[in-house]
Amino acid sequence: MAAMRDEAELAPDSNHSEQTAARRQFALTLLCDVVLPVGLYYALRSAGCGELVSLLLSAAAPALSTGYSIVKQRRIDSVGIFVIAILVLAGLGSLISGSPRLALARGGWFTGLIALWILGSLFTSRPFTYRALKTLLPGKAATLEGLWQADPRFRRIWRGLTVLWGCGLLADAALRVIMAYTLPVDSVPVLDGVLYFVTYLVLQVITHVILHRTGVFRVLFPGRGRRPARSRVSAGAKDDGTA
Repeated sequence: MAAMRDEAELAPDSNHSEQTAARRQFALTLLCDVVLPVGLYYALRSAGCGELVSLLLSAAAPALSTGYSIVKQRRIDSVGIFVIAILVLAGLGSLISGSPRLALARGGWFTGLIALWILGSLFTSRPFTYRALKTLLPGKAATLEGLWQADPRFRRIWRGLTVLWGCGLLADAALRVIMAYTLPVDSVPVLDGVLYFVTYLVLQVITHVILHRTGVFRVLFPGRGRRPARSRVSAGAKDDGTA
């Protein structure tokens, strides 16, 4: 554990750049997947377009963003293909049925499928939240793998967080579908955007509280504030005799 801490302390600039890149990517995703679709929908409605046409055209922003990302990276992104497939299927279904509510509900069905996929990752060697963390912090991949291999408590923390995010997104999905079929059509897009912020904020706050209280933050970012002699994560590894 001491070697892992030393590695983290030697690369503060890397930590900062990784976190900045993660924030930038989140801001871009937020803009393309939430802000632009909602703004475009209400702009089209103000211009006199119908509900269904406005909903289908407003879905172009996240689809184009995902397609651009695939072209830019020059590789097939399974998640990106999944997003585009959901948008296309929901659009075709809405055109066939002529119901704007099916187009409204696409966000709920998509979120629900993502939630099930997240929960399904519990049965793999690495749960979703842990793999997401490694993607956000590539410079700490060795440190994270060392903790994963050595500390049972560290593994339990990330499996617990995966359950949290999976169940939280399932609740979010259910609310989106309920709103799509019960509320006035023109009120749903903005409420969808608000729900996105609320769900993300609540899950992030709970996640940060858990990571702080369990000592994971102190191990990964030892330069932040005061740190006790041993974090609960590292203490757990030593108590189990595996570190």
